[in-house]
Amino acid sequence: MIPKRAEPMPRGWRRSAAEIAAALQWDSGRWIWLLLIVSTLDLLWALGDKVTLGLRYDRAAIAAGEWWRLLSAHAVHLDLHHLILNELGLVLVWALFAADYDAIDWSIIVLSGALAISSGLWWLSPQVPWYVGASGVLHTVMAAGTVRHWCDRSWDRWILLAGLALKIGHEQYAQAAGSGVAWIVVDAHLYGAAAGFAVGAALCLRTAIIRHHARS
Repeated sequence: MIPKRAEPMPRGWRRSAAEIAAALQWDSGRWIWLLLIVSTLDLLWALGDKVTLGLRYDRAAIAAGEWWRLLSAHAVHLDLHHLILNELGLVLVWALFAADYDAIDWSIIVLSGALAISSGLWWLSPQVPWYVGASGVLHTVMAAGTVRHWCDRSWDRWILLAGLALKIGHEQYAQAAGSGVAWIVVDAHLYGAAAGFAVGAALCLRTAIIRHHARS
């Protein structure tokens, strides 16, 4: 008996799937990059505590010359719950901002954020002995994306700016009030957002200059 061929997906369903992918910014091959990032984070977690200890921000180890920790700390996590929360945050910021910059600009933003957070912890938060997690860099991405939406005069620019400012402000207030908030994470979020605003503004200024010269 010859098996029946699978029925092709109806055109309406294909269109709906394409629209959902576009809304989540998974189209144009972007989903491959998202999958690669998530898979890398999962792999580092699956390798166990020994790898995490070898890659985390560790003030004593960095002082001894292990400089890679300034970057690698942002790719490892405390546990599965911490990892999942950060990956959900990644999916959210991806849906909001993935198309705002090209791959090179995003690499600059992420690397700048990671270095700014680690530098901030080193110079401004010397009481922090160690740190792990991608949440600080996610705040860099949010801030850089918000700047781009401002430069492009997007309809949601006020919402994005107010939401990020309120989140950072609330965390700082909770920290000052001694409410038990994790002050290490609060500092990382602040340093990451500051870096994102700075780098995003620089990239937007570059774009404005290029457009100006093109019109001239």
